[in-house]
Amino acid sequence: MIVVRELTKKYSGVTVLNIPSLTISRGESFGLVGNNGAGKTTFFRLVLDLIRASSGLVLSNNEAVSRTETWKQYTGSYLDEGFLMDFLTPEEYFQFIARINGLTHGDMTEFYDRFRDFFNDEILGRKKLIRDLSKGNQKKVGIAAALMREPQVLVLDEPFNSLDPTMQIRLKLLLNDLYAKANTTMLISSHDLKHVTEVCNRIVILDKGVIVKDIFRSENTLKELEDYFYTQIYLQTTS
Repeated sequence: MIVVRELTKKYSGVTVLNIPSLTISRGESFGLVGNNGAGKTTFFRLVLDLIRASSGLVLSNNEAVSRTETWKQYTGSYLDEGFLMDFLTPEEYFQFIARINGLTHGDMTEFYDRFRDFFNDEILGRKKLIRDLSKGNQKKVGIAAALMREPQVLVLDEPFNSLDPTMQIRLKLLLNDLYAKANTTMLISSHDLKHVTEVCNRIVILDKGVIVKDIFRSENTLKELEDYFYTQIYLQTTS
């Protein structure tokens, strides 16, 4: 579904991402972890053609994302508040997204019902602009909009950040339900190793723009991830 070929990104001559080859299969839930500056967001921005690669290609369904817009029709994404139209209320924003995607009144009724618990009476009917919501509630709006049409491909950058524990659990239930029902190909980054192992069946560790570990989930995955980062701490303290 998503194929990377000789992908690099450089800023001022410094390589911040270097992925010679990567394939994310259709229907795979793909987790991306790494420290700040590892290149996670850069990779997602390249997948969504928000920035240009220094070299290489990202293919979505066999088409280069930089050369066509077909992939946008089946891709949902939320990286940060820049994806929102913050001068609208949540209801106005959802209606705008619905019109773009040709959703009916019935579709929207089902959407609001599906996200009722996730919104937790903090989003709808408040007569607030999106920019006046808390960071956590802004994130809820963005994630819900990305999930609205049950996309074939979903890209979420740090979706659990700014959410309280109850909403983190509800988000995991939503993502697992989407994956089970729609076989959505999910690309999710997170600093929380436990969360990412609970929603992703394959996890890649990025370090300074390079893939250093690529594993499929098992009962030992969380420990394997923790051991890797513990080892990095040890190496830093002894060097």
